[in-house]
Amino acid sequence: MNKEYEIRVAKLEKLKALGINPYAYSFPSDSESLVATILGRTGRTCKQPIPIKTVLGNFREDFSDHPVTIAGRIIAMRSHGKVCFLDLKDQTDKIQLYIKKDKICDREYQIYELLDIGDIIGVEGTLFKTKTGETTILVSSLILLSKALLPLPEKWHGLQDVNLRYRQRYLDLIANSEVRRTFTLRSCIIRHIREYMQEQGFMEVETPMMQPIPGGATAQPFITHHNTLEMDLYLRIAPELYLKRLLVGGFERVYEINRNFRNEGISTQHNPEFTMLEAYRAYADYNDMMSLTENVIVYTASKILPSLKTTYEKDEIDLTPPWQRKKYLELFQEYCKTGWENEKEVIAKAKTEQIPTEKRTYEDIASDLFERLVEPHLTGPIFITDYPRSLCPLAKTHRDNPELAERFELYISRMEIANAFSELNDPLEQKERFLAQLKNKAEGMVSLDEDYINALMHAMPPAGGLGIGIDRVVMILTNNPSIRDVILFPTLRNI
Repeated sequence: MNKEYEIRVAKLEKLKALGINPYAYSFPSDSESLVATILGRTGRTCKQPIPIKTVLGNFREDFSDHPVTIAGRIIAMRSHGKVCFLDLKDQTDKIQLYIKKDKICDREYQIYELLDIGDIIGVEGTLFKTKTGETTILVSSLILLSKALLPLPEKWHGLQDVNLRYRQRYLDLIANSEVRRTFTLRSCIIRHIREYMQEQGFMEVETPMMQPIPGGATAQPFITHHNTLEMDLYLRIAPELYLKRLLVGGFERVYEINRNFRNEGISTQHNPEFTMLEAYRAYADYNDMMSLTENVIVYTASKILPSLKTTYEKDEIDLTPPWQRKKYLELFQEYCKTGWENEKEVIAKAKTEQIPTEKRTYEDIASDLFERLVEPHLTGPIFITDYPRSLCPLAKTHRDNPELAERFELYISRMEIANAFSELNDPLEQKERFLAQLKNKAEGMVSLDEDYINALMHAMPPAGGLGIGIDRVVMILTNNPSIRDVILFPTLRNI
């Protein structure tokens, strides 16, 4: 690495001695200057690089009248005497360049002689095809835009070290086309979610990421401090309580694609910083939110996938609606072999499964048992409905059973994808539940949010609320097994 660096720095100094700025300010570029656009003119896509002897042995100079301008990174160089073939890659595709000494000026040829794989250049030229059918640009002008002082990873064979890929995502994106594709699709997925929500009359809003009182979920928050105000603030664990304040204020359909922060463990399904779609609709309930959840995911999948029948890891997933619905307590009984109400049996079962029980609430223990024994069977897509009320401090009591809450969770391939309620809008009951959480020292409960209770006192309309994990949706639709594969810069341990 040091020797390679020294060689490249020496070339950098030679470029400067020639009066060439190795780090240019700009280069003319637009949508017509993308590789995919240029290749589209010829009706072809790039092939694998052709051995240079093969190309030269079958070469023809029938240059067509197609001037092009393009910029990108050099990913391969194949020289033969006074001619050279480069592979140039931009964000859309790669294309072959043909550089011939008598076709560019001496100064530009000097630049070419000091180029390395990884350098970013801009070229002008004309399109032609070799007899082997490779779409190529005959370069008439060349400019160095940015000199790379370190080589690309593993001679362009891609990064294999998973940890290095996450830590140096820039190299991962350069080296691995499938990684670039994943994040391009992620952007498309979020765009289509927005399209659907807006078509349904939802207004996109923004709520505080730093909050004086964390709320809207049971989770451990990150704490920060504002010096001027001399007060602690919490990075939000959910935007829920602020979005519901907007329902009180008269906005009847609101949503936010938001970043949440939870000071918890890291796994293939969990990152401390993650993205959610959270939506609230006045005069709706959890049944309406089930329909919204199903529809927005199906709409988005139909834009991304060739079929609603897809594969995630080893699971065959059929997203064709309607999706299956099952009750929480029925599944608990089926797989845990005891009823939720049988506290002694549930705790004994939890101990058998080596689930911690000391100094923990019954609800946390039973919930962990559900996760351990039931979730592995939820290939889905399946809505789990009607949770025990004690698990749902922000949900309305079930209209047919006071022991339950009107809540559902969506599972696909054993992952929780969405969570939704018929939202509790009784301010007195909500205050009682918050106080009970404080008494039980529920995770993340630091104090009573009096302002939220005050907002409810002014009457919040009946409403359905929904949270969908965007990262997990992207995992499913791009067939990536880890949340780190769909977050550009996941949280990692220091080394």
